[in-house]
Amino acid sequence: IKGPDFPTGGVIMGMSGIREAYRTGKGRIVVRARTEIEPMRNNRPRIVVHDLPYMVNKARLIERIAELVKDKKLDGISDLRDESDRSAAVRIVIELKKDANANVVLNQLYKHTQLQDAFNANMLALVPDEQGRFEPQVVNLLQSLHHYIGHQKDVVTRRTRFELEKAEARRHILEGLRIAIDNIDEVIAIIRSSRTEDIAKERLCERFAFSDKQAQHIVDMRLGRLTGLERDKLEQEYRELCEKIDYLMRVLAEEPLLMQIIKDELGQVRNRYADERRTGIEASEDDEIDDESLIQEEDIVITLTHFGYVKRMPVDTCSIQHRGGRGVSGMQTREEDFAETILTTSTHAILLFFTDAGRVYRLKGYQIPESSRQARGMAIVNLLHLEGGEKVKTVIPVTSFDQDVSLLMATRAGVVKKTELAEYANINKNGLIAVNLREGDALVGVQLAADNCDILLASRNGMAIRFGEAQVRATGRNTQGVRGIQLDDDDEVIGMVPTRADQTLLVVSDRGYGKRTELEEYRGQTRGGKGLITYRPSEKTGLLAGIALVNDDNDVILINDSGVLIRISAAEIPILGRNTQGVTLMRTREGKVVDMAVIEH
Repeated sequence: IKGPDFPTGGVIMGMSGIREAYRTGKGRIVVRARTEIEPMRNNRPRIVVHDLPYMVNKARLIERIAELVKDKKLDGISDLRDESDRSAAVRIVIELKKDANANVVLNQLYKHTQLQDAFNANMLALVPDEQGRFEPQVVNLLQSLHHYIGHQKDVVTRRTRFELEKAEARRHILEGLRIAIDNIDEVIAIIRSSRTEDIAKERLCERFAFSDKQAQHIVDMRLGRLTGLERDKLEQEYRELCEKIDYLMRVLAEEPLLMQIIKDELGQVRNRYADERRTGIEASEDDEIDDESLIQEEDIVITLTHFGYVKRMPVDTCSIQHRGGRGVSGMQTREEDFAETILTTSTHAILLFFTDAGRVYRLKGYQIPESSRQARGMAIVNLLHLEGGEKVKTVIPVTSFDQDVSLLMATRAGVVKKTELAEYANINKNGLIAVNLREGDALVGVQLAADNCDILLASRNGMAIRFGEAQVRATGRNTQGVRGIQLDDDDEVIGMVPTRADQTLLVVSDRGYGKRTELEEYRGQTRGGKGLITYRPSEKTGLLAGIALVNDDNDVILINDSGVLIRISAAEIPILGRNTQGVTLMRTREGKVVDMAVIEH
């Protein structure tokens, strides 16, 4: 038994709902429209809907999709039309914008429209109690089949008894007619000589030992029919009735024969009404193949703009250049927008989006639409359920929540917090509280750190402090944290990194200057101090924009507020002292460096 088959087709998602319904009698079965993603001539994708879940109205569905697009709750759709013909075939075409991710749009349609619907299974049967009274009960598949077979046995038994009684009654009449034919002249004489019907019946019963029913049947027959009876036909009908009665009695006495009748009749129903299955069943959910297995794992670069437009690109899009170059155009942004975050990860990685409001959301890498280097990307609000005014500040890629690592968070006011990564494993679509912020504070950075590492915080004015992560006690998600660095009134934290012995600290200013410094130059201190000078800002070099840990095998990608990016080898960046300015890494003209990322060479 595969599962329900709906008259309008569709696709049942996964076996878990079916199994639950068949195991317990109750279950929730999710059905989706049958869709496919087709490429168009201009390489833009389109979604074609071929059939709908049961009881979904096509016109209302199209109207709902149009409303979502109009209200900007659904991004990426450029055109919507109904190409269904006059037959029962359904064809709804949804054309997408060039930079839209067809899988993401399709998932949003499943979520917000009746392209995906659910049916609650409730298997009820009338079950007899000890007193023989029937009452409705929820039954599983095995119990349902048991009660159905019991019902069919009762139906066939009662029908057989009815047919047996009818056949025996007819045989009884035929036995009387056989005697009447053998004595036809005397029977006719008795009937003709009798003044009334009752007298005729009584005389026939006395003479031939007829029963009342036999005598009544003979009297009711017209004399012409009675004299015209053919003995051969009568004998043939009598023999057939005797065989039928013998068969019916065996049906009542032999259960295997009764069960074979039920089986044969079900086969007749199948042959008469069975057709090709219309509703498919596709792998899904925990016990099935998921969408991720259909998407190739590859390295990608993800960028997020100041106004919240996100996109992913193949990592090869950023070709390597030498330091001091002007870079290539990373994207075309609208006026006053610029790329603010850039990171390298994988299409299969889990991306944790931390916002300035201290909340965290999650997506898979492949769920972010792939775009060209110059494309703006998709508004992040179409992928995440951000609250009003909330802005993504940090994106952390993770491969698993089973890692023995913690999340280290830093706020603009110099507060640090440590929480185990496992506490963020279950993030729903509305996000979770990552850190409880004090009034006026904001989250500026989040990093993954293993036990017994050191933390290094850096400020806008070029100060840095290094202390052991053990000085920060691990707390739950919804907590505030402790002071990490003491700041001047005009200063703020711009970055945080967990230190590693085989790497150097890269610092980059907003004017494109940068350097590498050995971590040994940053001695360990007590958490909450003012720290040491890590960069000496000036009007020429600007203020500190970001920090990162690198080695000679890394490449560094810098991006400015005009959307221009440059990729250089970390080995080309000189190692200088802590209290120095650095060298030109990127010519910014009048723009500013806003972010950087470190990737493998």
